[in-house]
Amino acid sequence: MNAYRARLLRFDAHRPAQALFDDDGLLVVGTDANGLQRVLDAGAHADVAPRWPGVAVHDWRPWLIAPGFIDTHVHMPQLDVIGSPADGLLPWLEHYTFPEESRFADPAHAGEVAQAFVAELLRHGTTTALCFGTSHVASVDALMQAAQAQGMRLIGGKSLQDRHSPPALTDDTEGSLIDTENLIARWHNQGRLGYAITPRFAPSCSPAQLRGAGELAARHPSVWVQSHVAENTDEIAWAQALFPKSRSYLGVYDDFGLLRPRSVYAHCIHLDDADRALMHQRGAAAAVCPTSNLFLGSGFFDFGRAQAADMAHALASDIGGGTHLSAFATMLAAYHVGRVALPQRPGMGLAPQQLWWLHTAGAAQALGLGDAVGHLTVGSEADFVAINPAATPLLARRTQRASNLNELLFALIVLGDDRAIARTVVNGQVVATTQLATQAAAMAR
Repeated sequence: MNAYRARLLRFDAHRPAQALFDDDGLLVVGTDANGLQRVLDAGAHADVAPRWPGVAVHDWRPWLIAPGFIDTHVHMPQLDVIGSPADGLLPWLEHYTFPEESRFADPAHAGEVAQAFVAELLRHGTTTALCFGTSHVASVDALMQAAQAQGMRLIGGKSLQDRHSPPALTDDTEGSLIDTENLIARWHNQGRLGYAITPRFAPSCSPAQLRGAGELAARHPSVWVQSHVAENTDEIAWAQALFPKSRSYLGVYDDFGLLRPRSVYAHCIHLDDADRALMHQRGAAAAVCPTSNLFLGSGFFDFGRAQAADMAHALASDIGGGTHLSAFATMLAAYHVGRVALPQRPGMGLAPQQLWWLHTAGAAQALGLGDAVGHLTVGSEADFVAINPAATPLLARRTQRASNLNELLFALIVLGDDRAIARTVVNGQVVATTQLATQAAAMAR
């Protein structure tokens, strides 16, 4: 059993976007009957400490302890194509992504990238992620092994793409479905791992492959489904031409039984109101990828209409179309997009606590993990980050002037980066540290 004293940020899992904050807090962590580290108590130090006499206390003041960030859409095989210039989504796929992903037929390459990818997630404070592999089984095995070695909660899947793909990435339809079921058996619910049935996007999948994916989803209701939808207008036109009987691009997935709870669709930029209502009705969620959408010129996610439709949505990096693994960068981009796409609130984007919610507790809810991670209330799994508000000179100047929680969180969103992640804790174990942050905190004391 361990306790951590610091500023403490939590969320009520049942009251969206409303933060719980203690300027001098204490987080108590211990092992449950299954060997998982969970939050046993949390709150103001003056209230919590007397209930736990004799427990070892790690004094991490003046850092801020917060729930680990949750990335609801990220591509492990695209780690090395971040920042590749292109005119838009389809040219970017053709010139950079597909050639890079073709390399993952080699298990050694897949293993090296997967380890680097997981290390980068943790270094940036991301403790849960929903990830794409490539169409190669080796990519998923490597990803799962790397996450398992760190005790990380991670969901991943093999990309299904049996048409309109380069030969090195094109699946055999029947073989791809057999591989997927074998991977489910091998990795789903193994420790903290989960499996996601992963049609790359509707244009890359034949009707037979999508039908098979839907049948797998029906046979395995606890697995996730992930794909892309309505990211780019050219992509939408292509999908409609390939599936003319479907009401919309989103409707393609619904027609094949792939729109349901635990299904997460990246982007969802160009949905109409009927699509948003369908997302809500089916219990599906949108992974909003603002840095990717800005980088590729795809458009703006409409937060206002999503909220009005009660459509579940959360934030995601979408590496490598996205430009940064940092949750701070993603939240800042979402703020910029929200100022454009919330016309009913002129001059105001998403509030700081709401942005933070969308990358922690709200993201957990979108993944169907709202009872497990993302909030740091009692019973939650012990995945958290310690954030140093003095990690850089400018950040220190600004956070010292913060007069309330919103100002502190927004200063971190605007000025924070990986240097501010002093510690990343997964299942109660420190798995990443920032030496610079450690030194700065020591000096501050």
